[in-house]
Amino acid sequence: MRKIYLSFESKIKKIEEEISSLAGKSKITPEDEKKILILKNNLQAELKKVYSNLSPFQRVEIARHPQRPKTIDFIQAIFSDFVELHGDRLFGDDPAVIGGLATLEKLKVMVIGHLKGKDTRENIERNFGMPHPEGYRKAQRLMKLAARFNLPLITFLDTPGAYPGVGAEERGQAWAIAECLALMSDLPVPTISIGIGEGGSGGALAFSLTDRLYLLENAYYSVITPEGCAVILWKEKSKAPLAAEALKLTSYDLLELGLIDGIISEPPGGAHRFPEPVYEKTKEVLLSSLNELLKLDRETLITKRQEKWRQMGVFTEGD
Repeated sequence: MRKIYLSFESKIKKIEEEISSLAGKSKITPEDEKKILILKNNLQAELKKVYSNLSPFQRVEIARHPQRPKTIDFIQAIFSDFVELHGDRLFGDDPAVIGGLATLEKLKVMVIGHLKGKDTRENIERNFGMPHPEGYRKAQRLMKLAARFNLPLITFLDTPGAYPGVGAEERGQAWAIAECLALMSDLPVPTISIGIGEGGSGGALAFSLTDRLYLLENAYYSVITPEGCAVILWKEKSKAPLAAEALKLTSYDLLELGLIDGIISEPPGGAHRFPEPVYEKTKEVLLSSLNELLKLDRETLITKRQEKWRQMGVFTEGD
């Protein structure tokens, strides 16, 4: 697959193209091998330099990278025996939401996540990861199954937001999101969310009212996209980098504000270049968190979850 480079990766692109050119020769000389080794060292140094000095908007660009691992990739890498479940039993099935039964090591779990496509055709099919009401109602059905069979719930966040179309609004988009939040607040099983890419508005919040919320290093989580914020505040989409600064949407900002429980680091170059270490770290975080949460009784679990989110303003006293 052809690599896609972001605007700030021009030097990285040049070095990788030089490596490919030398490595693609029909006959590689000892001199070529020496040059390749030097270039690979230069590449690692440049990746480290660039990815250790990212702006908030550059992290947003990485979170949106077309080759960034999707929810289905995390499911296939981390879990076994995944059985996908379809439909909301009311209207239809939403391809922008994937969910089903799976096994994490020897533990049976329920997995739900937003699902973007890997190319233009898939993205159109999956509505670019923007769920309709039936997607959120499918998720509710699976959440209820998790509660019924005492299965820990794991969700993956990767959406610019819930789909705002007329049809979605007519079928109760806001109501469906609100029902997800109400349901998750009282689920009697351990719940964990992992933000792997975009985490936009109520579309992401609907899957993240959990006991633990983690973000990949270059994921973001925000009430609105930087572009949407820029248009509202300055009437200029070009002000998106400035909006990203103001929104405090990066994993580091959110951890400092106490809005997430931890950051899952990515190698210099991002998860789209080196997904395997990210899968391994994500699995470690899930197992470690579940080990803690499974020790709590149901009442304590729900009380702690509600207290956590009440501090962030999701609940008010008496809810």
